[in-house]
Amino acid sequence: MAELPEKETLLEFPCAFPLKIMGLAGDALAQAVLEIVRRHAPDFDGATMEMRASSGGKYVSLTCTIRATSKPQLDALYRELTSHPLVKVVL
Repeated sequence: MAELPEKETLLEFPCAFPLKIMGLAGDALAQAVLEIVRRHAPDFDGATMEMRASSGGKYVSLTCTIRATSKPQLDALYRELTSHPLVKVVL
């Protein structure tokens, strides 16, 4: 695989970056995700968060499209989201 010489990412910042977070259905997940996302992207509007329940209703996916400003910002956000006990997967 070819290495990226000077850039660590193919993204150009700032950019709109969608995050898909999955976990057990419940109000606690959405609130926790909103708090974490706002810590790393303070300008995120929680009203734009999309929520979809699984066919069985046990799980929910949340989509948060943030204005990403750097790779370190995204890395820190992914680390915090994936370490939260209510979160099962982050894409």
